[in-house]
Amino acid sequence: MADYGVKDSISDRQPVSVLSDLTSVFQSQPPHASTFSTTKRLIDIVGALVGLAVLAVIFLPIAIAIRFDSRGTVLYRQKRYGLRGKPFILTKFRSMVKDADRLKSLVPNEAQGLIFKNEQDPRITRVGRFLRRSSLDEFPQFWNVLKGEMSLVGTRPPTHDEVIHYSDRHWYRLNVKPGMTGLWQVSGRSDIKNFEQIVELDLQYQAQWSLGYDLKIILMTFLVLFRRSGAV
Repeated sequence: MADYGVKDSISDRQPVSVLSDLTSVFQSQPPHASTFSTTKRLIDIVGALVGLAVLAVIFLPIAIAIRFDSRGTVLYRQKRYGLRGKPFILTKFRSMVKDADRLKSLVPNEAQGLIFKNEQDPRITRVGRFLRRSSLDEFPQFWNVLKGEMSLVGTRPPTHDEVIHYSDRHWYRLNVKPGMTGLWQVSGRSDIKNFEQIVELDLQYQAQWSLGYDLKIILMTFLVLFRRSGAV
């Protein structure tokens, strides 16, 4: 996911139309089975604690590298939408320049639909490119998992700029918790540049969900990361 700034991206204002759409879609929709699973939550807690233990070790060197590489904060925070449209603040290591939001309009969008992607985005810093390639930028999200705002496995957490343009079909993505990884990530996230394809994968995950399926996606995530690091 691209970082579009820090402070400007966190807004407490929600258009009435967004709240209305959320209400109309979810009032008649029963919660997804995964949201009732105590075992899934236990796996999330254990995984989050392990991830945060690793984060405690790597935080200082990464923070130093980020601060020496570019001006700005170490952590990046952005408003996202989670289970049944509940907003939360997602935390990552900053991987873009401080004024990335202002420069976004100068970068062409290579994706289709309600997402923004540019493989050679000039706003990404040198350290940020390494963090993204290794997925180290996402380690602070283990805190979101521990708090119950995210899961280890789920759907891609959308931004405010995305949800204000959602149709009813898109809202169904939010019937499960957003995940640090998911079907769309192990299916070639860097190659998927069509928002509707991401939606299809998110809905497919919901339809096929089971604890075994989650464990399979976690294993596939490790394999994807290993192959990526081996190619560096």
